[in-house]
Amino acid sequence: MTLGELERRIPGLRGELAFRVDMSRHVSWRAGGPVERLYVPADLQDLAVFLKTLEPGEPILFVGLGSNLLIRDGGFHGTVILTHKALGALRLESRRQGTAWGGQDPGRFGVIFAEAGVASPKVARFAARHDLVGAEFLAGIPGTVGGALAMNAGCYGHETWEIVVQVLTIDRQGQVHTRQPRDYRVGYRQVAAGEQREEWFVAAWFLLPRGDGEAARVRIKELLARRVASQPLHQPNAGSVFRNPPGDFAARLIEACGLKGLRIGGAQVSDKHANFIVNLGGATAEDIERLIEQVELTVEARTGVRLEREVRIVGERV
Repeated sequence: MTLGELERRIPGLRGELAFRVDMSRHVSWRAGGPVERLYVPADLQDLAVFLKTLEPGEPILFVGLGSNLLIRDGGFHGTVILTHKALGALRLESRRQGTAWGGQDPGRFGVIFAEAGVASPKVARFAARHDLVGAEFLAGIPGTVGGALAMNAGCYGHETWEIVVQVLTIDRQGQVHTRQPRDYRVGYRQVAAGEQREEWFVAAWFLLPRGDGEAARVRIKELLARRVASQPLHQPNAGSVFRNPPGDFAARLIEACGLKGLRIGGAQVSDKHANFIVNLGGATAEDIERLIEQVELTVEARTGVRLEREVRIVGERV
């Protein structure tokens, strides 16, 4: 079905629909297969209209910057919703008291509203510019708000849901819902709804204390410098591949097993940071997945620790 056909069927559809899209252009590993359909909504309202056109069993995948994702070489047989070009609203909320903000004094706190397609570092800089502190760590997360919410992304000792006071979700029928943190079970790099429902995060409100914006900007620069110094940012990668096991670090275990530099095809365990797998050029999704599996097997055999993946792998093998 073409976009024109959808427009005739559902008046007001304004986004961009494409077919058999090479997803390697939309994930930070720069590898992987195609998706049957890719939709870039014009805005949240347009997304709601589009979702209503899909069949009830249609597989749906929301993608921001693709920084924590690998789509296998056989492709994803469903629809990808690309958010980072569309859901980009970012603003300060007006001061208000009430249970939504936890009854906090608006003189001491501020609230930022950010849609799912906003890059996490942009939220950090926006907060500091408005003399709000506590979001600096978001500068170290190479993804969007939607992804940060879905996996409780974190770094430098902080996690996304520490500062969330409310979220917006959208369901398969295009209905938008307001949810509270108590509606979710939030843990280390994982978030689950308290009850069975198929919804996706489309926005969040972040509650932050007022403070020294200049100091926050300095902290952001420091964190970014640490990231540049310790991570292979000059090569395509997906961030940390594995979660840190309790009381330890995945990178330490991988390096202790002598796996730094291990290569399969065009994929390599980074020489700079052992919990990163980089695309040296021409890596396939199969190369990357096989390398992930080899690291898992080796670390478990030598240390007894079974590493848990932080990256998401979807789609079909060739």
